[in-house]
Amino acid sequence: MFDSIGWAEILVLVVAGLFILGPERLPEGAAWLGRTVRQVRDYATGAREQLRNELGPEYDDLQKPLKDLRNLRNMDPKRAVQNHLFNGDDPFGDDKGNQYPSNGSSRQGTSGRTPQRPLGNDEQPPFDADTT
Repeated sequence: MFDSIGWAEILVLVVAGLFILGPERLPEGAAWLGRTVRQVRDYATGAREQLRNELGPEYDDLQKPLKDLRNLRNMDPKRAVQNHLFNGDDPFGDDKGNQYPSNGSSRQGTSGRTPQRPLGNDEQPPFDADTT
């Protein structure tokens, strides 16, 4: 929860609380803040558990995009582009022993799709009216 708040910010908040509340009411304010944060955390945990119980296995399907976003946030852009280009559809790439092709071309057929042939000179690309 406090991943982005450092000691300097906490010190500024304590000093501001000291000026706003005064030294006699600061312990009461800190205790109230602690109780409120604990209560909000309990509500969030309860809501998460209730959602998990009601959705069952679909809850994990909802969690996967969030996990992918967390992985993307922690990945440097160069590695993300390389994984997307060379490892198929998985932009986050687990690097499970996959080797990059030596000729620089992307690997065909690793994502379960059949390789497509290039279009001829006068050939039109396929058109699907349902997707537009």
